[in-house]
Amino acid sequence: MPMSLKHKMSYGSSRFSIEPVQNLEPCCFLSAENLENYSSSDNSSHATYPSVHPLKQYCTLESSTNNSFPCQNSPSTVSFSPNNSPVSKLQSKSYVLKSQHSVEIINDSLENESCLTHNHDDLKHKIRELESAMLGHDADVMDIYDSVIPEESDSLLLEAEKWKKMMEVISRGDLKEMLCTCAKALSVNDLETTEWLMSELQKMVSVSGNPIQRLGAYMLEALVARMASSGSTIYKALKCKEPTGNELLSHMHVLYEICPYLKFGYMSANGVIAEVMKDESEVHIIDFQINQGIQWVSLIQALAGRPGGPPKIRITGFDDSTSAYARGGGLDIVGERLSRLAQSYNVPFEFHAIGTSPTEVQFEDLELQPGEAIAVNFAMMLHHVPDESVDSQNHRDRLLGMTKCLSPKVVTLVEQESNTNDLQFFPRFIETMNYYLAVFESIDVALPREHKERINVEQHCLAREVVNLVACEGAERVERHELLKKWRSRFTMAGFTPYPLSSFINCSIKNLQENYQGHYTVEEKDGALCLGWMNQVLVTSCAWR
Repeated sequence: MPMSLKHKMSYGSSRFSIEPVQNLEPCCFLSAENLENYSSSDNSSHATYPSVHPLKQYCTLESSTNNSFPCQNSPSTVSFSPNNSPVSKLQSKSYVLKSQHSVEIINDSLENESCLTHNHDDLKHKIRELESAMLGHDADVMDIYDSVIPEESDSLLLEAEKWKKMMEVISRGDLKEMLCTCAKALSVNDLETTEWLMSELQKMVSVSGNPIQRLGAYMLEALVARMASSGSTIYKALKCKEPTGNELLSHMHVLYEICPYLKFGYMSANGVIAEVMKDESEVHIIDFQINQGIQWVSLIQALAGRPGGPPKIRITGFDDSTSAYARGGGLDIVGERLSRLAQSYNVPFEFHAIGTSPTEVQFEDLELQPGEAIAVNFAMMLHHVPDESVDSQNHRDRLLGMTKCLSPKVVTLVEQESNTNDLQFFPRFIETMNYYLAVFESIDVALPREHKERINVEQHCLAREVVNLVACEGAERVERHELLKKWRSRFTMAGFTPYPLSSFINCSIKNLQENYQGHYTVEEKDGALCLGWMNQVLVTSCAWR
């Protein structure tokens, strides 16, 4: 992706590139080889603190070591004493943090930490109690930056208290807590603390470790990418070795097979469409992101065996750049594949490819024909369509409004159950970590940690989503998930009403669940089917009319 003084990123193809930026020190991601050599410090109670310098070159997504990664390097206000403790250069006053978690104030001879305490009113006290109950260690992360001391003479005390708490975080060796602390520091533009924590996190993450270590590698990468884009001039700097189209297609297929998420969505949507269209002679399916067309294989097979003969099926498909790259060509490849399948089952079939983006599609582009029953499919794609928080045209609601004008017999919606659309950076970081940790845990059950295919799946199919969620803002952040209740609100405002899922569909999904090992859960909630891991809902499926 060409980079200049403007922030520019092409995310759809999952390819990242960067041109050199002048006057910036190089700093990149750890190489994939170095990641394998990361040592975990989970059991260590002693932490050492290297000097704060521009980060070493590193990349978890197989970055080329010949490419540099621009990082904003503001003058550091934190140095380190000979015993590796951070020393703040605050005019004539300085302090040393000791590993025993005590604070020694040099020149001021502060020995009693009680002077660091402050009086809070009852309301703030109750709020902190609530935060502690809900967030656990995350509440401590908030504490590090929440205190305000108005007197200039007390600013040193606040700085000392902050570093004391940082040392406590390091000594606990909790990777999730350290990631949250690093993200919080970055959110308040505390670059010295951010770089210091990143240097510690490098030792703890691994693409072949346990789920949090693996996810942590990509979360750390995303934080570094975000830090590089901070400051008055915005830079995007992520250079990845991209797999070939065939390799990416293979990785996508492995993910499809080892986890039930996509199969769950496709099966539930197809079940509703087959049920609604059981008496129709002409069926027109409009798929706003057809991918490789694999969803429609089982539906064509099911309709072929319908009593009285199959209907005429017409599929209108929209493409996306990632799928096009993986298949090595346009939608004509998908159309030919589905046409051959339909012919083998004696199903009358027609395929219509749309070259326009869903955000730009017009009514006439769909070439509707009289007498056909319309089904519209939104499978894992609406969260990519920008809404009112990104674009004043609000393409997300506009697309739903246009869909309503088609008078479809049914509209199917499959989406990830995550709330990242309009959250600010730090809460979005927490939401992203919690969601993808569950996904990585489910993959951990399916494939061994040293399995190369598992690494490829996580790196090329999931990590790019994590990086986009954490490192990007504005129109460049294309991963914008919403919760089911928000989708309900949007569909209701567009004039749709829920279509209840039959017991047959529910039973089919539960049978699918039994084919996968691990702690998957399936439940029906408010007319929607919810697939989860360890009782955390990850994907929802519902229908509208």
